Amino acid sequence: MVLQSRRVWLGGQFLPAQLLVEGGRIQRIYSYGEKKVEKDYRDLRVLPGFIDVHTHGAYGFDTNDGEEEGLRNWMRRIPEEGVTAILPTTVTQMPEVLTRAVANVAKVVEEGYEGAQILGIHFEGPYLDMEYKGAQPPEAIAKADVEQFKEYQKAAGGLIKYITLAPELDEDFALTRYCRDTGVVVSMGHSAADYGQALMGVANGATSMTHVYNGMTPYHHRKQGLVNGALRIRDIFGEVICDGCHSDVNALNVFFAAKGRDFGIMVSDSLRAKHCPPGGNYSLGGHAIEIGEDGLARLKGTDTIAGSTLRMNQGLRILAEEALVPFDAALNSCTANPARCLRVDDRKGYLRAGYDADIVVLDDQYHVVQTYCRGRAML
Repeated sequence: MVLQSRRVWLGGQFLPAQLLVEGGRIQRIYSYGEKKVEKDYRDLRVLPGFIDVHTHGAYGFDTNDGEEEGLRNWMRRIPEEGVTAILPTTVTQMPEVLTRAVANVAKVVEEGYEGAQILGIHFEGPYLDMEYKGAQPPEAIAKADVEQFKEYQKAAGGLIKYITLAPELDEDFALTRYCRDTGVVVSMGHSAADYGQALMGVANGATSMTHVYNGMTPYHHRKQGLVNGALRIRDIFGEVICDGCHSDVNALNVFFAAKGRDFGIMVSDSLRAKHCPPGGNYSLGGHAIEIGEDGLARLKGTDTIAGSTLRMNQGLRILAEEALVPFDAALNSCTANPARCLRVDDRKGYLRAGYDADIVVLDDQYHVVQTYCRGRAML
């Protein structure tokens, strides 16, 4: 199949070009009009597919449910917002729940599924700080334990690729160092760490921070905290929830001004309520949540934010059009940067010959016209 557009994202800019897609990969890139085409997208934007490294669920399913068909349905349908690769994300719960959740992901990956590619599991908790736990269930928060983590990883068939932990509670940075040595990305979050502890976390192997601004010591011009670290340590990655609610659009602008085009990562941190009608009974980590008119999830009866219902194409629009983040930085945050963070940028995150044909076609209102997951049209 050859598809073309006058606006294909190549080399950090829009160019008129054609993509030859065969066998799930981009085989060649031609000049616009050079070959006969099957799909002509004219002036629509042809972009790399979006990668969401922090998402708990959608369509009524949560990763912790441990249900095969719920996970398969999620992967099959999530390309409607341009997502072509994903890390199903756990939330803190008791060991038996987490073990079943990661084993379910491993089973689905082994047996096969359609749609967005599961690149691994994001293990958020249970090794978190109680003060900055947010909506994470307090009864299940645990001390960092290398041997316990090995059991989770065994159940996951090695699929845990990313972990959120509080570095100040990881004694001697033992789990951080173990994850570093076994290829698991360590992201600091839900943490009371000060700036010095954040630096030591990075020195011992942490390479990212989880949903910056949320679930961490706040920014202060004298009392340096984890947000200060996220802004000052410019060559580590930082996730940020780009719904304009978890963090104001002006805070998003400041974040990307500090991180530049190469280290900011947009995440949805979405819950099972995403793509579901208003109302209904939902839960996170066994605790009841409710969805407000602003789209935010909160622990029922409280103001504690529990997650979002953000769609990734909406997040890109908010970054570019409301937060006024330069388009290349906004786009990199959901394509190239998560690919680099996960060390899959040799096949994901770019439109290049030899790369997976993960492609999203957007109109100028950021609506998804078509999504290709490894060359297969999904809409």
